[in-house]
Amino acid sequence: MPQVPPSPAPQPAARRGLGRDTMVASICGLVVALMVGASFAAVPFYNWFCRTTGFNGTTQVGAAPTSEPLARTVTVRFDSNINGLPWKFEPEQREVEVPIGKVVTVYYTVTSTAKHETTGQAAYNVTPLTVGSYFTKINCFCFTEQTLAAGETREMPVVFYVDPAFAADSENDTVNNITLSYTFYPMRDPSPKPVASTETGARKGNL
Repeated sequence: MPQVPPSPAPQPAARRGLGRDTMVASICGLVVALMVGASFAAVPFYNWFCRTTGFNGTTQVGAAPTSEPLARTVTVRFDSNINGLPWKFEPEQREVEVPIGKVVTVYYTVTSTAKHETTGQAAYNVTPLTVGSYFTKINCFCFTEQTLAAGETREMPVVFYVDPAFAADSENDTVNNITLSYTFYPMRDPSPKPVASTETGARKGNL
């Protein structure tokens, strides 16, 4: 009769469990590494996408409009926030009524209460979020880092307009108020020579 090969000796349960745990841990580590890598790669794309589409209330950056302002007006309200900086930050006006398509300049004031130099940069959006693609900034302190000396106060302009295409979009027929919101965050590793450090914020009127 043919001989039947002996069955392999059963592995101890503890050894099988250890091998399975090691494999699961390796897979989880690989997934985490891929997710972290993907998140870093996604940041530039996400920022570009928001600027291009106005997603999440991200405003646009552009030149002055070439057409005349419309008769329709909207009220633009201004919001200011600080996160992790010893600064006082507020708009000089809480709201303005502006014709759609007209270039407007408003000012925010920031004061450092720190006893040393500090640097921050402002994140921004508008609400309703769908208005982001129509809200265009020509100049803004949020484009660069802001470095303040101890106790320094600075006036910072925002030059903007609401694109006339806003009025042509039927979804905006009932939108009469827009809120422009800024939040300053600290910069842990500021640029050696931030452009904003050379700006005086002097008033020059509407651009």
